Amino acid sequence: MLTALSIRDVVLIEALDLDFGEGLGVLTGETGAGKSILLDALGLALGGRGDSGLVRHGATQAVVTASFDAPSAPLAALLDDNGVEVEPGEPLLIRRVVKADGGSRAFVNTQPVSATLLREIAPRLVEIHGQHDDRGLLNPRGHRAMLDAFGKVDPAETARCWTAYRQAEAVLAAARAEIETAARDREWLEHSVAELQALGAEPGEEESLADKRRSMQRAEKIADDLSAIEDHLEGSDGGLARLRQAARVLERVAPDHESLAEALAAVDRAVIEASAAEERLREARHALAFDPRALEEDESRLFDLRAMARKHRVQPDDLAALTEDLAGRLQRLDAGEGGIAKLEATVASTRAAYDQAAAALSERRLAAAARLDGAVATELPPLKLDAARFRTVIAPLGPDGWSGAGKDRVEFEIATNPGAPFAPLAKIASGGELSRFLLALKVALAETGGAETMVFDEIDRGVGGAVASAIGERLARLARRTQLLVVTHSPQVAARGAAHLLIAKANDGTVTRTGVRQLSEAERREEIARMLSGATVTDEARAQAERLLETA
Repeated sequence: MLTALSIRDVVLIEALDLDFGEGLGVLTGETGAGKSILLDALGLALGGRGDSGLVRHGATQAVVTASFDAPSAPLAALLDDNGVEVEPGEPLLIRRVVKADGGSRAFVNTQPVSATLLREIAPRLVEIHGQHDDRGLLNPRGHRAMLDAFGKVDPAETARCWTAYRQAEAVLAAARAEIETAARDREWLEHSVAELQALGAEPGEEESLADKRRSMQRAEKIADDLSAIEDHLEGSDGGLARLRQAARVLERVAPDHESLAEALAAVDRAVIEASAAEERLREARHALAFDPRALEEDESRLFDLRAMARKHRVQPDDLAALTEDLAGRLQRLDAGEGGIAKLEATVASTRAAYDQAAAALSERRLAAAARLDGAVATELPPLKLDAARFRTVIAPLGPDGWSGAGKDRVEFEIATNPGAPFAPLAKIASGGELSRFLLALKVALAETGGAETMVFDEIDRGVGGAVASAIGERLARLARRTQLLVVTHSPQVAARGAAHLLIAKANDGTVTRTGVRQLSEAERREEIARMLSGATVTDEARAQAERLLETA
């Protein structure tokens, strides 16, 4: 619900702060007082065009701030998806700034947003109804959703079937494209698969071969050093043999002196360590054994892996996966029409399910349309539209227009005179007729919900008496469900308001300004009397105003 509107330097409005409450709020004033400026300011906050012509003469910028109750969960989710943080339970503040030299900025709760986002959230906040509104009831793009809401028609099953059908079509199209591409490349595919399978690359094989190759190359370099070490240790003249000979001699003489015994122990330890060293050297020679033929084979395998990887523009470790992928493509190509036929059957079955769901949805819409036509017809005579006829047109869409919402095009049409053809709402020539008809339609659709705030711009244009009273009664009825703001010239409508705002223009000799103020009960009676009698307010007009207020 719109709770407040702050306007700074918009056309003739220098500074204006308005508070709004629940129910029906009426805005009155003489012709040219600036009622349209007020609606232009609200429209600006809701994403309307940021024209620099809206900036008051002499000001650098125009600023409009609209305050709303805490947003609904769906609206909060939409804002969150667009990076706008909204604290639960906190009001929603929308501010729009238009520069005199061009350009505009928009903010939601102090966070900068685009005017496009404002236009997206606007219908969830405010509905503006009038002959120049192309986003409300006049826009046929919203008629299908309105009819579904009125008839409580849920398209969820149709949407599910549509998603399944489109996914099946996408899988089939991808399979056909793959087979077509693969068929063109069959010769290359067969050669590549044969070549890769013959190579038989394994993940991690390149690193293993490279490590082995480095080890053998190193072994080749240190082979002479290892041989020299063995010569020093092994053999009859090697160091280990001489240590053992020394140990045998020491064993005979060790009892003769304590130092000889210690020397024997030391030599024994040396023999043990030298034996361990000999064993380690033997193991190292075995591990680092240099086989020129094995080195050549490993290098050849390594070069083959790397060459194949370069050829297919992958890493060597990815060759195994590539082999599997290309083999799978070749297998699917060989499977050919058998696989396609199965996918085509899936498409056919999901299409049949969608057709059935869409047909059932159309039947429910037809039933809802009949009820809506009847509800609107009931509202027309009291609004002096006795000769008008309303119908809800449900027509099939072409395949390009099918969606999760079904196959139907829905549009509201009206014929205003006997014998006249039906035409879209926007084609109604008379602004007064259109406004009254929009009210009848909105009353019929009242149960469908919508924005928490509705604005009717001069819906009573060109009517009076009983028709104006009927309009006022219906506006008051709508206002029980939602906040309603009405710009009106009708005293019968003004008398129905829970709050009455007067829009007036003042001139101090140099500057003309538009102001708005809420009227007291006495002021309200005087304003309604003015609306009844014109420039000169008579006692009779005041008495009639009193009667209107009492019966409202």
